[in-house]
Formats: sequence, structure tokens, C-alpha cells
Amino acid sequence: HVQLVESGGGSVQAGGSLRLSCSVTGYTYSRYCMGWFRQAPGKEREGVAAISSDGSTSYSDSVKGRFTISQDSAKKNVYLQMNSLKPEDTAMYYCAASRTNVNCNGLRSSPFFGYWGQGTQVTVS
Repeated sequence: HVQLVESGGGSVQAGGSLRLSCSVTGYTYSRYCMGWFRQAPGKEREGVAAISSDGSTSYSDSVKGRFTISQDSAKKNVYLQMNSLKPEDTAMYYCAASRTNVNCNGLRSSPFFGYWGQGTQVTVS
């Protein structure tokens, strides 16, 4: 049973930082893609960062240079360091894992991922 649990969200002032964590259990693929998505009220879910098992990363233009995705390969836990936060970063943030044993090869859209966490709220004022 695959389970993803996000943590680390909260409220922060513009310019501040947060570090999101995604604890992954039951996921057995040795080759994989993990992603972070976000969804603001009234907007579609968008991918912000992705990391493959080989360590390659991808970012959306809106967060490039401010956010950093990383992983603990041994545990398949994934992290998102968010710096220089802006009010437009306010959203529910979700982590996701690929449904098969493939690398990301870029920033993938939602259907690529088969496993999702429940989300953690980030509010920037």
C-alpha cells in the first residue's frame, strides 16, 4: 500500500522560506519520478517541480531559482525548499509519485502520477 504524507506547510510573510517534506512508504519502484504540485482556489493544479531517481530535476518557470526539490533516495522521501516566497505561491501543495518505474524526463502533468498525498497548505501574505 503506497502512502504519501506531506508536512511543513504554514503561513509565512512574503520573502520568507518554508521546507515541505513528503514521506513515502510502500513505494517499491527503483526507478521513479516524484513531483510537487500546487493548487490555488479556483485554479487548476499545476506542477512546480519534479525529481527522478537518477537525481535529475525540473521546475516550472514560476518557481525556478526560488524552489529546490531534493530527495532522500534511500527512503524515497522528497523535499521542496521554497525561498523568496510570494503571495502568488499561496496554494495547497501536493506530492506525487509516478504510477510506473520511469524517470520524469521533464516536468510531467498530473495524469503521469498514480499516487498522491493529501496536501499541505502554504499561505504567503
